[in-house]
Amino acid sequence: MGFFDKLFGKKEKETLNEGLSKTKESFFGKLAKAVVGKSTVDADVLDNLEEVLISGDVGVSTTLKIITRIEDRIAKDKYVSTSELNSVLKEEVAALLTENNSTDTVSFEIPKDKKPYVIMVVGVNGVGKTTTIGKLSHQFKKAGYSVVLGAADTFRAAAVEQLTIWSQRVGVDIVSQGMNADPASVAFDTLSSAKAKNADIVIIDTAGRLHNKINLMNELTKIKTVMKKVIPDAPHDVLLVLDASTGQNAIEQCRQFTAATDVTSLALTKLDGTAKGGVVIGISDEFKIPVKYIGVGEKMDDLQVFNRTEFVDSLFSTN
Repeated sequence: MGFFDKLFGKKEKETLNEGLSKTKESFFGKLAKAVVGKSTVDADVLDNLEEVLISGDVGVSTTLKIITRIEDRIAKDKYVSTSELNSVLKEEVAALLTENNSTDTVSFEIPKDKKPYVIMVVGVNGVGKTTTIGKLSHQFKKAGYSVVLGAADTFRAAAVEQLTIWSQRVGVDIVSQGMNADPASVAFDTLSSAKAKNADIVIIDTAGRLHNKINLMNELTKIKTVMKKVIPDAPHDVLLVLDASTGQNAIEQCRQFTAATDVTSLALTKLDGTAKGGVVIGISDEFKIPVKYIGVGEKMDDLQVFNRTEFVDSLFSTN
């Protein structure tokens, strides 16, 4: 067991390996075909590799960046065999994630000087936003923090009900005014309640309507403005939840939300149910926003902190 296994946890590592298995099987199956009959990485192999990366939802611009890096490696080393391609790819993807602010976080921690630490969660309906909030609350509570949820997605009655169920399941407090309430008012009450209770963390759910970006922008701005009346530097984190299984659509959603508000971190859900795990690399590279959490299973503990070392290791391991 290596250093990161001790920190990250053997069970978490096994879950991550299993969660990325579909992406890995698809990727390596295509990669094997890309190099068949070749001993060295030449122009044909690179063309095939480009196809493999794009079809794996890494994205065009990120794929071209990776191909250029490999070309530079070939020019520098004079020779790269096809058997070395996996390790070269692994190194270049790891380097990209490092450059794009992704961290080697190993636990659910918040800054000690922010109390309560306020997380505003954004994302369209259906991406697993409310479930992610529930699982995140569970992980924070397990880490010893007290959590208060704010049901500010008041556009859908189901969202309020679902968040209430999660609060009961996890055993954390929730502030709710029901459907059609003013989201900013819910946020104000949640922060006031958390402050009075001396809670460690506040997680505010918000509506994810993208059909009118101006309305979305106005609503999120209003929520933030009202929060600052209670806690001047809130929110401390604007977490965008994306469904990894939607591939390029997740990248488009990220583009829309980053245009509407200042997104500071990302959570990618449903990685276990898709072969499109490459989207993590593409989104991180294109938007330079750190991926903070990934969903790799249905269980309560299957939301993990994103650790670039472990992610790349699981994705490219040959066993």
